[in-house]
Order: sequence, then structure tokens, then C-alpha cells
Amino acid sequence: MAELKKAEAAPAGPRVRSIRVVVLALMITMLLAMLDNLIVGTAMPTIVGDLGGMEHLSWVVTAYTLATAASTPIWGKLGDLYGRKGIFLTSIVIFLIGSVLSGMAQDMNQLIGFRAVQGLGAGGLMVGVMAILGDLVPPRERGKYQGMMAGVMAVAMIGGPLVGGAITDHLGWRWSFYINLPLGAVALAMVTAVLHLPGKERSKAKVDYLGAALLTVGITAIVLVTTWGGTEYAWTSAVIMELIALGVASLVGFLFVETKAAEPIMPLHIFRNRNFTLMSVVGFMAGFVMFGAVLFLPLYQQSVQGASATNSGLLLLPMLLSMMIVSLVAGRITTSTGKYKVFPILGSVLMVTGLFLLATMDTGTTRFTSGVYMAVLGAGMGFLMQITMLVAQNSVELKDMGVASSATTLFRTLGSSFGVAIMGALFTGRVQDEMAARGGGGATEASAQLDAPSLAKLPDAVREAYEYAVASGTHLAFLVGGSVAVVALLAALFVKEVPLRGTVKPEASDSGGDGTGPGRPGAAKEAQTV
Repeated sequence: MAELKKAEAAPAGPRVRSIRVVVLALMITMLLAMLDNLIVGTAMPTIVGDLGGMEHLSWVVTAYTLATAASTPIWGKLGDLYGRKGIFLTSIVIFLIGSVLSGMAQDMNQLIGFRAVQGLGAGGLMVGVMAILGDLVPPRERGKYQGMMAGVMAVAMIGGPLVGGAITDHLGWRWSFYINLPLGAVALAMVTAVLHLPGKERSKAKVDYLGAALLTVGITAIVLVTTWGGTEYAWTSAVIMELIALGVASLVGFLFVETKAAEPIMPLHIFRNRNFTLMSVVGFMAGFVMFGAVLFLPLYQQSVQGASATNSGLLLLPMLLSMMIVSLVAGRITTSTGKYKVFPILGSVLMVTGLFLLATMDTGTTRFTSGVYMAVLGAGMGFLMQITMLVAQNSVELKDMGVASSATTLFRTLGSSFGVAIMGALFTGRVQDEMAARGGGGATEASAQLDAPSLAKLPDAVREAYEYAVASGTHLAFLVGGSVAVVALLAALFVKEVPLRGTVKPEASDSGGDGTGPGRPGAAKEAQTV
């Protein structure tokens, strides 16, 4: 009680300023995690030209993605058990070590191995940012920082390819990795200096190694299926079928182990909370749609609308700016009112609407029209991207903040893997079918992957056929995306409006299936110890 009175009497100004400094450090770290793949993707042609190993090219990305996805839930649990700050700093250091080693790689096999190290660290970056923010800022106030997160995402998606191209052209591809060092050093220094979390007694519980191993195998199998299916191997091939069987068996075993473990890597009781489970579904669908759109929209703009590679990235601005502005507005409203249920519903409606609008694009769609459609989709994503994390964190006890953050992040990551795989397979199949039907001939052996310069060299008839085929493939991909997004809308309709915990006097709540779990009597103390 004395601490609560002290918190109420303490001036808010210094606390708010110190939290903003911490949030700035967290945003820099978040930028590290998001920029990396986008910068490296731009540098890949140069990397292959220098190191060779074209046949292993996909593994440069796959190794990073696998390590990130597999380690995400483990980082979250370690933070819950042993303290957030130390685990977070460890993940930054591992990421930077992986970055240095990747920049020093002498062949493609070394680069793939070092990218896995980098991905291992990256798995803790996003989870650490979300969990620390959940510790420091009560849900009622957290909305005001959502616009900053959306802004970082927009900057990464727009700036990543541009920065990657500039670095590769002027400094060499190795600096695509070394560029992480100054940003990482700033993040390390700021987090070390200004982040002060409440003391946490080191847990004496044993780490759930068996559960972690089974979950890692299951996630790895899922990511490999979505990465290889339809590209490296046919969907019905023995390799894909074996991976599916391995993934299912591992996840079933994981569920069994988690019911017996003293400190499960992902406590299943968090899924008894209706809101948490529904937000996991919405997050999965948002990831499915978001990364599918980012993949196919630039391709449509280059192939059908004649945009350059650079301009196609800038043409995503309507979607990204809309997402950032809407996320900021939604966060402010959530902070001032404490209400949030309308946002997942409104976001899902706009997401579905935007996808079906994008599915209407054809060879005659103007850039302005497609920009309006993208803005609608971006608004929907803006309502969803941070609200899903906010509601999920509000639905668990403080001791489970890490696993809640990691689970939500993991579902979004898996959603993006499935989205890219399924929408990509449908897109590629439709393009190739249309090219065959329209006499594209042998000019398009890799017909779903022609860039603008290659397209310009094709005969007029073949080019027109390809433009039609890409528009048709885009139509199918977004039509399926819109249909899948309806699931997110249905899930959002069943979210229960549970009061967001406040700063000093948190809402008391029971631990029932629809509530938030026990209140946070330490919230005021946490706020004062930033």
C-alpha cells in the first residue's frame, strides 16, 4: 500500500520521459530484427556472384527464418524464468556475433551457418521488445506506443531494400551485415544504461528441454514444408510428406510433454483464455495476409504496371503509411478509453475488403486505384498488428508475459510462412497455366519470376500474355487471401471486452477463461523502477 501511495505521489514527467528513452532503445532493436532480411535480400545477387553456391541460395534466408522461428518461444520462456533484461541483452549480442561472422563468410556454407546464428539471436529481439514493453507499460497506456512500432515496421519495409541497394553498390555486400553493428551497439548501450526492471528471483525450475526440442523440431518441419513445398519439392513428394508427418508427431508429443512439465516452455493454460486464443488466430491470419501482400504487390507493379524495382517499393507507401497512421490513432483511442474490441473487428473488415479489392486488379488498373486499395488493406492491418499483442498480453498473468509475447509472435511468423507458401503456389501455378494457354512458349521457364528488364526484352505478344498471366495470378492469390482473412473476422467477433489494466490501480480480475488472469499489484512499482 505504501508503494502504491508513493507511486501516486511521484511526478509523472520523469517516469514518462524515462519510459520513452527505453522505448526508443527497444525500437532500435526492433529495427535491427526487421531490417536484416530486407537489406540482405537486396544484396543476394552480389553475394552469389562473389561466393558462388547458387544452388544453396535459398538456404541463406531459410536458415535465418528457421532459427528465428524455432528459438522464439524459448527466448520468451527464458525471460520469464531468469529475468527479461539479461536474456534480452544476450539475444542482441548473439545477433551481432552472427552479423559479424556472416560479413566475414568465405563461402556459401559458412554464410548459411552464420545466418543461423544470427537468426537465433533475432528470435529473442522481437520477443524481448514486446515482453519488456509489456512489463513496463500497462495495457491501458501501451496503445500510445503502437504507432511507433508501426512506424518502425513501415521504415524497415520501405527503407530496407533502398538501404541494402545503396550499401551493396557503394560499400560491398559484407556491409549489409556489418551495418547491424553500430545500431546494435547503440541499442546495447541504451538498454544497459536506462532499462531497470524490478528484481526477479532466479527460478530454480529445470528448463523444459524435451518440450523445447519437440517444439523446435515441429516448427522446423512446418517452416521447411512451407519453404520447400511446390518449389524444391512437389507438394506430394516423399520429402514433404515425411516432413509433415514429423511435424505433426513432434507437435503432438510436445502437447503431451507440456501437460507434465513443471515449467513448460509454452504453458497450455494460457490457451484456456478465450481472448488469448482468438488473438493468436487473428495474428496468424494477419501474418498470412501481410507478408503475402508485400511479396506479390511489388511483383504486380513491376510486371503489369511497369514500375521499376525501386519504385515498386515506394508504391507500397499507401499501405504502409495507412497502417502506421491508423495504428497510431487506434493506440491513442485505446489509451484514452480503455476500449479495444471494435478495433480487431474493424481491422478484420477492412483487411477482408482490401484483399477483395486487390483481387479485382487487372492489366488496366491504374497506380492510383491500386494505391487506394492498398490503403484500405493497410488500414485494416493498422488496427490489427499491435492490438493483437496488446490483448494477448492483457489476457495473461505477468509471470507469463514472455511466453504470451513469444506465442503471439510465433503464430504471426508461422502465418507469414503459410501465406507466402500457399499464395505463392497458387500465383505461380496460375501464371504458368495462363502462359501455356496463351502461347507463352519456352520464354517463361521461370515465368512467375521475370523482372522488369527481362520482361521488356520479350516479344510484344509474349509480354502481353505475361502481363495478363501475372494479373490473373495476383487475382487468385488475393482472392484466396481475402477468403482466409474472413476467419480473422469471425475470431474478432468473439473477443470479449475485458478492461485493460491501468497504471497504478490495476483492474482486479479473476482467472477465468474470458478474463485477464490475476491483476498486477506490482504495476505501480514497475512503472517507478524504469
